[in-house]
Amino acid sequence: MQRLFTKTAITGVAAALALGVPAAQLATPAPAYAQSGEQATLDRATKALRAITTMRADFVQSDRNGRSVKGKLTLKNPGKIRFEYGDDTNMLVVSNGSMLTLVDYDVQQVERWPIGNSPLGALLDPARDITKYGKALSTASSAVTSIEVSDPSKPEYGVITLIFVKNPSAPGGLELASWVALDAQNVRTTVRLTNHRYGMAVPDSTFRFRDPRRTTRRPG
Repeated sequence: MQRLFTKTAITGVAAALALGVPAAQLATPAPAYAQSGEQATLDRATKALRAITTMRADFVQSDRNGRSVKGKLTLKNPGKIRFEYGDDTNMLVVSNGSMLTLVDYDVQQVERWPIGNSPLGALLDPARDITKYGKALSTASSAVTSIEVSDPSKPEYGVITLIFVKNPSAPGGLELASWVALDAQNVRTTVRLTNHRYGMAVPDSTFRFRDPRRTTRRPG
């Protein structure tokens, strides 16, 4: 199994969202005219994320060495997410709205963290103020928005860079296309999303899991 979604990848410093998230400091204050444009960009990205009620997408997760795994992502706001990997990766990452859980069925191990303490907190935690901890990055296209989110006072939470593309059919007119997370050990994880679907009914049972310490069966 390619163990790409390790504890360091989840809790790492550099990727606070891309759906993620070198320890980055917030940019030095720019002139007021520049700040106003950046603030508008941050506001649009934040509103687009918070406008998602439910979402499903395919994802490809890769590390800096080019190794990759595929799977299905399910998101339900606030705070619930499920990364279900393909049959060749016997692992599950799931959040029930308060805790982020990594389940490794090969070694029958479960690890858990508060969602606010992980790079994915920028995506999942409504209390994480992207407009306070984020900065807009320049891009080569006006159709692409890039936001870097980090908390300089808590570098252990990581830095995450979220990439959005304009899509009138997506909530808020922006679609989350990818994110990059980089941790204190310089471990980088990139997640790219395709085939987005919005607004479907998703039961809360989707964000539960079978505990491998009691059974070796894969999650349902």
